[in-house]
Amino acid sequence: MHHEIRDIVIIGAGPSGSIAAGYLEKQRASFLVLEKQKFPRFVVGESLIPRCMDNFSEAGFLEVLKAYGFQKKYGARFIRKNEIAEFDFSKKFGNGWNWTWQVPRADFDKVLTDNLKSRGVDIRFETEILSISRTGERWQILIKNNLGEETEITCNFIIDSSGNGRVLAKQFNLEAPPVIYDHSSIFTHIKETQRPEGIEGTQITFEVLDTKTWFWYIPFSNGVSSLGFVGPNTWFENFGNETAEAFKKMLKETDYYRNRFDQYPFKFEPISYRNISKNVKNVYGNGFALTGNSAEFLDPVFSSGVAFATESGLLASKLALKEIQGEPVDWEKEYSGYIKDGVDVFATYVKEWYSGKLQDIFFHTKPNTQIKAQICAVLAGYVWNKKNPFVRNHQKAITNLHHLIQMEKL
Repeated sequence: MHHEIRDIVIIGAGPSGSIAAGYLEKQRASFLVLEKQKFPRFVVGESLIPRCMDNFSEAGFLEVLKAYGFQKKYGARFIRKNEIAEFDFSKKFGNGWNWTWQVPRADFDKVLTDNLKSRGVDIRFETEILSISRTGERWQILIKNNLGEETEITCNFIIDSSGNGRVLAKQFNLEAPPVIYDHSSIFTHIKETQRPEGIEGTQITFEVLDTKTWFWYIPFSNGVSSLGFVGPNTWFENFGNETAEAFKKMLKETDYYRNRFDQYPFKFEPISYRNISKNVKNVYGNGFALTGNSAEFLDPVFSSGVAFATESGLLASKLALKEIQGEPVDWEKEYSGYIKDGVDVFATYVKEWYSGKLQDIFFHTKPNTQIKAQICAVLAGYVWNKKNPFVRNHQKAITNLHHLIQMEKL
């Protein structure tokens, strides 16, 4: 058996793990990345928000991502029957990026890992973790590669970016009740040979079917489009268990997009995820930190998943390196508290979306320009800017605004 020593081991090579690796490579740290799958591989989380761009830049990925030609995303559109609400990131409150991308994640994630490999990063694909144990101040990780060769790695710190693998959450019984209960998702891809030009063929759109159920349309620059539904588990039970036929029936439930995609075969059998929201008791512990979906996933409705994945991956790598170098780190305040502040803002917006309050606000016929800009900044991912009242007092701001809208109807 081989034995190796590193300061840091990153589990998972998705955006969260790649961002952590990109930062650590720039700092010339001692680390490696373990990834169970072979890239490219399919995964969801295809619509980004502008806050991601800051993190891509700091980890050294911005130029290679720009060069690939992914579909640029300048905002988002929400449709409910004959009502349309559009948010333009260039009109948001405060500073920050005004655009980002919509990406097929198989391609996007491989661009990140290919760039890391070109920078000399040690990424072990098709590598299974057999066991993890801790002795004193160090971890022992037993791994096996696709050739059956086993290696024991000793390290000081683990950054768990394993996403839905949730390696450490399962290992240490860290699972906790989710923020959103009993919600599921189903999705597939199509190749649009006659895609409309302009907004209809470039911008992400969310169509509201009812207060708790919605449809997404995400067009990519390669002509492929992502289609998906999110809603209560009970809603999906109305369409049967045969996923392709069920998905076709669901498309008939849309109003704006009904019949738009009838001519296009699915590129793969629609994939269903049940109970999509995830949570943990703690996002850090002695010698480890959980990042991205390994820690918490709220809901796809505002595309916050990759933003929190990159934010937490970058911050965890900074603090882990700081700790290894002998500097004090207050993980509760500097990591858990910081991430929780941002998650709490988005959690309020997600819960109030499904309560119907935020939908009433979005589709209000005469929105206040300043307030809309403040809400737009949240949708862009700038959820740590306390100068924004819809961040600083997120629950109160939404409740009060909704009350005013309801009073106008009297």
